[in-house]
Amino acid sequence: MTRAEEMDWETAAAAFAWQFDLGATEAICDGPVNRYELEVAVPKAAPVVAAPAVLAEVDPVAEATALAAAARDLDALREAMAGFSHCELKQGARNTVFCDGHPGARVMIVGEAPGRDEDAAGRPFVGRAGQLLDRMFAAIGLSRETPDAEHAIYITNVMPWRPPQNRDPDAREIAMMKPFLARHVELVQPELLVVVGNCSADAVLGQRGITRLRGKWGQGFGLPVMPMCHPAYLLRNPAAKREAWADLLEVRARL
Repeated sequence: MTRAEEMDWETAAAAFAWQFDLGATEAICDGPVNRYELEVAVPKAAPVVAAPAVLAEVDPVAEATALAAAARDLDALREAMAGFSHCELKQGARNTVFCDGHPGARVMIVGEAPGRDEDAAGRPFVGRAGQLLDRMFAAIGLSRETPDAEHAIYITNVMPWRPPQNRDPDAREIAMMKPFLARHVELVQPELLVVVGNCSADAVLGQRGITRLRGKWGQGFGLPVMPMCHPAYLLRNPAAKREAWADLLEVRARL
């Protein structure tokens, strides 16, 4: 028998009236609740947190080296360069500027990077500087247009994509594209290289200071290298054309 069953009617009514006066006017539960009993704490399982995925950092130079080595001919190298996604210059370029001229030429010219005209045409050295370059090598009997490999030139750049506002490529950009250039030289197999400008001298010779280097034979990619001032520099400094002519005579004598 519960305590409530032991009460008579008058006592129970008095107890109810007392609770009603205290404000307990609604029944919440069917039975009484002892608020002084301690609840048994049930430990909660710790949430399972997945370990963060560790992304392997990509080495652009290593990837470029592998892609270049896998290219068995110039077409495959062109495709490998066009598919290389780690150089940000590609995002703002209209075309991948690969080469021009005769692939069997004795002389391979390495420029720096495409300009606006080259980016639009998809060919290296087609603007004012390119027209001057053609006249310079025509003066020693060489041309990019001739089908005769003996008197032909082959032209490429260190960078296949135009830098914004024609800025110089930085050291990181040159480093990641250098394996493609080295493979390009291996596939063409010229007798000598002509590098025009500071960036190309840096990529091929590992040196800068083209006005100091020009006219002196160096060695790069296992070939003799003649550094020359860029035709764009000659357009701005016509007096330097005399030195460029002396450099061209050195090339002709070497051939």
